[in-house]
Amino acid sequence: MTTPLYAAITLGSNSFNMLVAKTVGQQPKVIAKYKRKVRLAEGIQDDGSLSEEVLLRGLDCLTMFADMLKKEGVSAENVAVIATATLRKISNSDDFCHRALPILGHPIEIISGMREAELIYQGMVATTEGHGRRLVIDIGGASTEFIIGDGNKVLLKTSLPIGCVTFNDSFFASSPLQQLDFDDAKTKVKMILGEQLSELKKLGWHCAVGASGSVQSVVELLNHRGLSSVITLDVLSSLKQEILSQNDNSMLNISGLNPERAPTFAAGVAILLALFELLDIQKLHLSGGALREGVLQNLANCC
Repeated sequence: MTTPLYAAITLGSNSFNMLVAKTVGQQPKVIAKYKRKVRLAEGIQDDGSLSEEVLLRGLDCLTMFADMLKKEGVSAENVAVIATATLRKISNSDDFCHRALPILGHPIEIISGMREAELIYQGMVATTEGHGRRLVIDIGGASTEFIIGDGNKVLLKTSLPIGCVTFNDSFFASSPLQQLDFDDAKTKVKMILGEQLSELKKLGWHCAVGASGSVQSVVELLNHRGLSSVITLDVLSSLKQEILSQNDNSMLNISGLNPERAPTFAAGVAILLALFELLDIQKLHLSGGALREGVLQNLANCC
């Protein structure tokens, strides 16, 4: 009997991702990965709707995903399509989902921030070695999820409107960038965290784990430079100085920075800096997985 293939598609505010997998030894084994920087949150207009231009950008990516599903031989009933912060927020999400349905042949499920946090934690636990209480931070394009857990048990979870795409638009859209931009971003992070700041610190953790593109962009840069992949306050402070020394927002002169990640790099570093300082984080390790891996775990139990 052939093991069926299944696919987890996640429609984030920054990136759209698709993992194709099959179950081997009761665990999902990824056989193909597809990703595109759609930057959906860039298209949120003043009236709360998603612009037609960016909506079409999203649908174009889904067309590519649909082609790849056919190529890989994944049937529609073995697909999960999960959408997060931007599709939660926009006023025309129903229109996006309606237009996406004939492309994918599968409905989009727009999940709550709390459900997103649960799936992120499941994905982290399944892919990341470690023991004791862990703080997981997933900085997305329009939201950041914070989870404290011990083993498979979630002790605290929250989803807040802190994102590298939305913060880029608010604080880092004009060049040259200044220290004041980082200060304003930190003030905003502190305001949004509110009472959650003391709740997180009161519970505490043994180690901190970071997921998503903002953390990955820093780790990729450190790896390119032959440095330790552990993120510290000193690392982030040094990167902030490099960002401030750039002549424009392209960030082309920052060694090791993936050009695809450059547009939201300053905002990601600013959010990380603020969180390190506000939560007294000493060091942050990159998670092996997050939301899409959590979705994949759920699919593995069904297929």
